[in-house]
Amino acid sequence: MKANCWYGKNDLRVEQVPDPEILNPRDAIVKITSTAICGSDLHLYDGFIPAMEKGDILGHEFMGEVVDVGQGVKNLKVGDRVVVPFPISCGSCFFCQKKQYSLCENSNPNAVMAEKLWGHSPAGIFGYSHLVGGYAGGQAEYARVPFADVGPIKIENGFTDEQVLFLSDIFPTAYMAAEACDIQPGDTVAVWGCGPVGQLTVKSAYLLGAERVIAIDRFPDRLRMAREQGRAETLNYEEVDVYDSLMGMTGGRGPDACIDAVGMEAHGHGIQYAYDRAKQATMLETDRPIVLREAIMACRNGGTVSVPGVYGGFIDKFPMGSVMNRSLTIKTGQTHVQRYLQPLLEKIRNGEIDPSFIVTHQMPLDDAPEGYEMFKHKQDECIKVVLKP
Repeated sequence: MKANCWYGKNDLRVEQVPDPEILNPRDAIVKITSTAICGSDLHLYDGFIPAMEKGDILGHEFMGEVVDVGQGVKNLKVGDRVVVPFPISCGSCFFCQKKQYSLCENSNPNAVMAEKLWGHSPAGIFGYSHLVGGYAGGQAEYARVPFADVGPIKIENGFTDEQVLFLSDIFPTAYMAAEACDIQPGDTVAVWGCGPVGQLTVKSAYLLGAERVIAIDRFPDRLRMAREQGRAETLNYEEVDVYDSLMGMTGGRGPDACIDAVGMEAHGHGIQYAYDRAKQATMLETDRPIVLREAIMACRNGGTVSVPGVYGGFIDKFPMGSVMNRSLTIKTGQTHVQRYLQPLLEKIRNGEIDPSFIVTHQMPLDDAPEGYEMFKHKQDECIKVVLKP
């Protein structure tokens, strides 16, 4: 089969690789009909995530048709159309029983590697380095899905792929990030980053009852989408001081909740941004926490900072004094996707949201390397790329 394979920093190749096979009775094989490039994939592309090996197949947002199932899979059959969540979860361990699926204790065969970096291991993840299992990803023609009796959700109502594909990751990620803010009537929520997760976070904040959502970015097309599709007020951080603007927009109090939908490769300007770029280039820190610092400083006293943006390792100049002295709450985590699949599918079915609005580009799988370049450099007003095997 064809698959999009990683060979090093900014080096992707679509190659012929062996077809996946059933290895465990709880496996399924899915013929992929749509897969997407996620913002967190760019961290792999840019070489910031360790434990990648040449030839690794990328991709953790995918859906398709079941073409084979193991003997232990009773809930799916050949021909079923499914969306596959990105965390691989057994369904029966301590954390899965608590519906914290991205913390599954049984799905990362390389848990020892993750423990050395993070203290404990999260769940296995498709196409996202050997730190989280080394599983082949979904930017391919076929994929093996472990624990298929727990993960995939059947799609039976004639939706287009683009309407439901993002149940695999970014819609639940956005919704969980907004849900973590415990939004109350009248609340103002600020969202840093108007990429795909940020756009869906704006929508999710309103679904959960926010009165105002303020979206922050620097690209006019992304800010325009946040206004037109998400009803957000917008700030261009290259044109205004974000902290001062947020204070002015909230009567000096600050937003009730601040959401970092950017993560480890945040951009900025001025001396602090240059400092972070220099430290990252010399490997004195792994992540650029520019947005996280700004969100903490801007959030109102007693507010919540929610972090769906991916961080991989270590950051510098973390304003812990602000967090402690002002009674801030920080909530974060890889998304417990399986928890949200059915409720969010119902929201799509009921017409409360159509996530397909974020798709700006579709292209064949063969063009995946070009798609990454377009997405990384925001060319042609690219916000979300869907690949068709």
